[in-house]
Amino acid sequence: MTALRLDRYDVTHVMATYGLGILFAAVALESIGVPVPGESSLIAASALASQGDFHIRTVVAVAATAAIVGDNVGYVIGRCGGRRLLERWGPLPRLGERVVPRAERFFARYGGAAVFLARFITGIRVAAAWMAGVSRMDWWRLLLWNALGAVVWATVVALGDLLGHAAGAALSHLR
Repeated sequence: MTALRLDRYDVTHVMATYGLGILFAAVALESIGVPVPGESSLIAASALASQGDFHIRTVVAVAATAAIVGDNVGYVIGRCGGRRLLERWGPLPRLGERVVPRAERFFARYGGAAVFLARFITGIRVAAAWMAGVSRMDWWRLLLWNALGAVVWATVVALGDLLGHAAGAALSHLR
C-alpha cells in the first residue's frame, strides 16, 4: 500500500489553482452563518500573496465580495425562514420569545453600525446577517453597511497580515 504524499510543489500548485475559490467559499459560508474558518482563510491567502502566489488586491476583492454575498444570503435565510425556525423547532420557541424582540429593538436602533462592526467580531460575524433578517432590518441598509464592513474588514485583515510578514522579514535581517 502506498502512502499519500504531497510535496511542496503539489500543495503550492493546489493553492495557486484553487486558493481564491477556497477563500471565496470559506468567507461566504462563514458570512451565511456556517462556522467555517473564513477569516483564517483570508489570512492564509494574504500570506500566499506576500509570497507572490496571489495579488493582494485580488485577495481583498474576493474576500470582500464573498462576505457581501454570504451576508446577503444569510439575511434572506433569516428573513424568510429564521423566525419560523425560532417559533417552531424544539427548544427554540422559548429562546425566540426572548431573543427576537430584543434583536428587533437592537437592529432598529443600531442596525447599520451593528452590521458593520459584527464583521470584525468572530462569533458575532457568523450570526449578524441572519439575525438582521429575522429582525426585518431594511435590506438596503444591510447592503450598504455590509458592503462597507466587508471591504474594510478584508482590507484590514489582508494588509495587516501582509504588513506582519514584511515586519517579520525586516526584523530577521536585524539579527
